[in-house]
Amino acid sequence: MTAALVHAAALTGLPLVTLGGEREALIKDVVFDRGTGQVAGFTLNNPGLLSRSRKDALPWDAVHGFGDVALTIVDTSVLVPLEEVAPAAERDGADVLAGQVLTDGGTELGTVVDVILDLSARPPDVVGYEIEPGPALPGHGHRVLVPLPATGAVSGERLIVPAAATEFVADDLGVFAVTVQAFRNRPASVTEGQN
Repeated sequence: MTAALVHAAALTGLPLVTLGGEREALIKDVVFDRGTGQVAGFTLNNPGLLSRSRKDALPWDAVHGFGDVALTIVDTSVLVPLEEVAPAAERDGADVLAGQVLTDGGTELGTVVDVILDLSARPPDVVGYEIEPGPALPGHGHRVLVPLPATGAVSGERLIVPAAATEFVADDLGVFAVTVQAFRNRPASVTEGQN
């Protein structure tokens, strides 16, 4: 299956629609499983001009359809209490945006401005970060995409990537799918697993 990469920010504000055609909510935030790096679900806002945060959420496994203009669900019975998708203890400090990206060797690469998801995976997989690069990425005066290993945690103020990821930096989302695949298929170095 071909990767279908999107910025997580592109999902915020999408309507949540039932198969009966009712617009029930708007996607507020993407919630990541900290341990697997996959999408756990979505927090929601009420639709409308003065939308407010809702106390329910959408778990990933309840998504019926996923398109570029809406997410669909069978009906509202699939929504769960917010705590089931995004427990309060995990919501505190869980936002990866503005997190510092470091290599496993301690080199600062930059600051996260968005998360890149592969929607062809079920559940969607976090495949990389869009970062505002630091001085360790010379020649990159603009935002770049840094790939992540196939499995890895997505949390904390500092996000660690293998040093080899710097060899696979891209600045175009269309090229990034190939870059991620090349990064994930590379032979692991002898020292990588010893940290």
